[in-house]
Amino acid sequence: MGSISELLFQEFRDATQASAQNCREVSLRLAHEVSRICTESQRIQRSGEVDTWMVTLARHRLNQCLKYNRLGSRRGRVELHSTLSAVIYRYITPPQVQSSYQARLTLIEDFLQGFYIESLNAFRRENQVPSDYRPRSLLELSEYMAFTERYGKRRIPLPGRRSQQLIILRAQTFSQQQPPETMVDMEQAAEGSSPDGDRSWSTAPLQQVREQMVAREPDTDESSLRRTVIQELMAYLEERQQEDCANYFSLRLKDLPASEIEAILGLTPRQRDYLQQRFKYHLIRFALSHHWELVHQWLEADLERNFGLTPHQWARLQEQITPKQAELLQLKQDKVEDGAIAQILGCTLTQLHKQWSKLLELAWEIRNS
Repeated sequence: MGSISELLFQEFRDATQASAQNCREVSLRLAHEVSRICTESQRIQRSGEVDTWMVTLARHRLNQCLKYNRLGSRRGRVELHSTLSAVIYRYITPPQVQSSYQARLTLIEDFLQGFYIESLNAFRRENQVPSDYRPRSLLELSEYMAFTERYGKRRIPLPGRRSQQLIILRAQTFSQQQPPETMVDMEQAAEGSSPDGDRSWSTAPLQQVREQMVAREPDTDESSLRRTVIQELMAYLEERQQEDCANYFSLRLKDLPASEIEAILGLTPRQRDYLQQRFKYHLIRFALSHHWELVHQWLEADLERNFGLTPHQWARLQEQITPKQAELLQLKQDKVEDGAIAQILGCTLTQLHKQWSKLLELAWEIRNS
């Protein structure tokens, strides 16, 4: 197990920005898990290749962690949420119940919040960490998200030599426990009173809705920044007379499937595909040129964070850029105004912006390679 732990430790040190102690703790936990699996699996024990299996499983765990680490805190949570949502989408409503797309999404959100807590408790139990343990660093969060994905996809034996993923079984149980739908007057709930003076309303679903409306938390900085990005992108599209792209974007924000978007906009699948490609073109220009600072801040990949690159990726970027681009990058890091940078580099503002867009695009490719 020591060699597996050391292998993981060196990989984490090379590929992440985590501290040595943090890398060591995560490596030890993963090595213990791999050792336990290989010891308890009769199939692995009978294979006669236990060491090979340990290395294979360790690298699988390593790649899962690094995938979420590269995505970062926000995008990693979105990726995990999307992955698990896709698994349980068919199972989240009871049989013979017609549910709208949005209603099903709401149920999925409610279910997954509870599942994440269950997964955290399982992580604490299986890794023998304190009962109040919570991921603190990005690497620990990546470890927990990778564990949650594996935990949800575990196969649970069923009668008749069948098996099913754990998260699907949990989703089916959750759906069966949902109460029947209840009609609620939202205006009445907002006012907090019953029109006929009946005090029994306080124990009804109406009061539950009222409590949720009152207890609603204010927007976080992250959601506020996301809203700003959306508003600026909409303004960008309208300024360039791309109303059809703006309409397409607004429908995408509602998570509507492609067929519904085509029906609303009156497009064929081919026309919708062309519109999607045109929207993608403007989106890239918006993100890499016109509002790059805003977008990169939202993605947690701004200049202060080295574009979200790991030390190894940052070194690769430095190797691939030209001396002029390196000077441009340094001046940007020093917060020099664009006009002054153009004079220093002996170029026009348009040329400067093109060079900066190319540099951002290269960083984007390295980060997502």
